[in-house]
Amino acid sequence: MEVKVNQTEYAQIALKKEKQRNRKKKIYSVVSYAILLFWVVLTIIPLYWMVISSFRDTTVSVSFRPEWFPSQLTLSTYIRFLTETDALRWLFNSLFVSSVLTLTNVIFSSLAGYAFAKLKFPGRNTIFWILLSTMMIPAQVTLIPVYIMIVNIFGLVDTYLAIMLPMFTVVGNIFLMKQYMSTLPTTLIQAARIDGCSEFGIFRKVILPISKPGVAVLAIFTFVSTWNEFFWPFLVTQSSSMRTIQVGLASFKFQDATDYGAMMAGSVLAALPMFILFFALQRYFLQGITIGAVKG
Repeated sequence: MEVKVNQTEYAQIALKKEKQRNRKKKIYSVVSYAILLFWVVLTIIPLYWMVISSFRDTTVSVSFRPEWFPSQLTLSTYIRFLTETDALRWLFNSLFVSSVLTLTNVIFSSLAGYAFAKLKFPGRNTIFWILLSTMMIPAQVTLIPVYIMIVNIFGLVDTYLAIMLPMFTVVGNIFLMKQYMSTLPTTLIQAARIDGCSEFGIFRKVILPISKPGVAVLAIFTFVSTWNEFFWPFLVTQSSSMRTIQVGLASFKFQDATDYGAMMAGSVLAALPMFILFFALQRYFLQGITIGAVKG
């Protein structure tokens, strides 16, 4: 009888502990969701304000009392931005520069990544680690020497080449492709060599087709980073017709006032391609986060 009582007490104690654990889990979940919800709202508010401000007149946008839900919407801000500035030229410049740099980075970074991952040559590891160590140097340190070379020595100021030359290929992209191609099976390369395929043929016919996910991630990240690049194009461009959209937006002001409505319209147009790119290729963005974590 005493044993049965003890078993009943143990069962009640265990049940009580289980309820306490479930209660703690619920509290933890509620707190976690509340923090995440707060963070989401905090992130979305600037985007929401940018979008609604682009459809409102400038006088309403800069009024002392903010209007969170606009009563009147207008497209005049977009018309002013597109007709009174070189906005279309800025958008073309950004698209041209981003497309060319994406293409060059895909070609050169893929070739270098393949060489470092699959080819054996003297000094391979030394060269790779020297390249990798350059990533530790802050960009501000090399900014002035690169600027002097581009502007004073080569005389390329205010040209497309001045904007693109320092970014034709990036060490980070070489590292990304090297890590990805290290995971590809070497037996395929050996089989291609036995069949008499050249090294470039192996890269083009064997490696490149099975590296499409890595190449897609590289292309997306490069396009996004070059589209949003501001400081370097700002330094090496002088005329309005050579500015990219990011630089053009920064210079979008009149002598006595700033047209915030039109500026917000330009910001929406500048951000729109990135939103479309992200939602269309979302799975590649997520995949790109894990590529660098692969053991080399």
